[in-house]
Amino acid sequence: MAKREEKRKLDSIPVGSLGIIPLSGCKLLGESVDSYLVDWRTERENEHKNSLAFAGYMRDSYILKSKVSRFGSGEGKGEILESVRGMDLYILVDVCNYSLTYTVAGQKNHMSPDDHYQDLKRIIAAVGGKARRITVIMPFLYESRQHKRTARESLDCAIALQELVRMGVDNIITFDAHDPRVQNAIPLHGFETVQAAYQFIKGLLTHVKDLQIDSEHMMVVSPDEGGMRRAIYIANVLGLDMGMFYKRRDYTRVVDGRNPIVAHEFLGTNVAGKDVIIVDDMISSGDSMIDVATELKKRDANRIFLFSTFGLFTNGFEKFDRAYEAGLFTNILTTNLIYQPPELLEKEWYISCDLSKYIAYIIDTLNHDSSISDLLVPNDRINSIVARYKAGEDLSKPADE
Repeated sequence: MAKREEKRKLDSIPVGSLGIIPLSGCKLLGESVDSYLVDWRTERENEHKNSLAFAGYMRDSYILKSKVSRFGSGEGKGEILESVRGMDLYILVDVCNYSLTYTVAGQKNHMSPDDHYQDLKRIIAAVGGKARRITVIMPFLYESRQHKRTARESLDCAIALQELVRMGVDNIITFDAHDPRVQNAIPLHGFETVQAAYQFIKGLLTHVKDLQIDSEHMMVVSPDEGGMRRAIYIANVLGLDMGMFYKRRDYTRVVDGRNPIVAHEFLGTNVAGKDVIIVDDMISSGDSMIDVATELKKRDANRIFLFSTFGLFTNGFEKFDRAYEAGLFTNILTTNLIYQPPELLEKEWYISCDLSKYIAYIIDTLNHDSSISDLLVPNDRINSIVARYKAGEDLSKPADE
């Protein structure tokens, strides 16, 4: 990994010795985050570096050895294989990594979000209250799609958050929560939902060289009313117009657990001839995104770029390949916050946005008990990279982010 310039000035004393525990489903992301932290802390100048408060500040790795073992019945146990006493712990978990398996009575099971969440609780339980502080970094918030009650049904996300804080978790950091209001379930504890807007814009500008970033040539579109907040932010920071689709549903029928969409209605200015960014929190089956892209093409939109924090692709890639060949979109950009199948990384239409450095920034700053406000609102960084793009700079070269 190429080293990059790091300019965060962190002069405060660390909360405790830093420890990172990436669960098995989050191993690659955890190793990348760890690599950044090791480089930065080796290079960082601090006059108090040799004091007792900075003991263990520079290490070859901040990842602590841990494992979750399984019995033949499928039951498990979490183990931490080194001391965590007095540490500032950051536990990383990807509840969407379906590639991992375990055996139950000789049968192979793929791990579900429930399995990953249970493993997270096992590791927290193994800490046994000995850590100074526990922060859970859960990019895709567990059960975040079941965040509100509309009938006699469970409130899974709220229950999970309350369960974690009862177990001793101090802070929960997630990315692009489906509905940030779910934090009301734990109003006295830390909860941050982080946006990946800067990484999306950087990924687009790095790979597409001929964009004209103004309201006459580009537009941002939300595929539904629930995603308006994301689209408004990107449109405002880039100085573009915004539009929105709303879904007309047939509430007399239920298909696959939801009311089928009858039509997508568009609200917004003329999209003819414009490059369009469609932004949403996740691509699940992909039907909604492709329907929206189809509707925009009917309105003579130019190139279409799909931004989605989480690329779940639950029904595979065939429909996206067909849509790409039909010219419905130019690129799809998602992050490495959740598992990316090797097949996805090979697609010519796919652009991966790396969030490991961003997570390393967050961990490094919080360990020093410093503010992360500038990381949560990346206006300056977005304006800077757009200016560099318009000046013709090569954005693929290492630079301060």
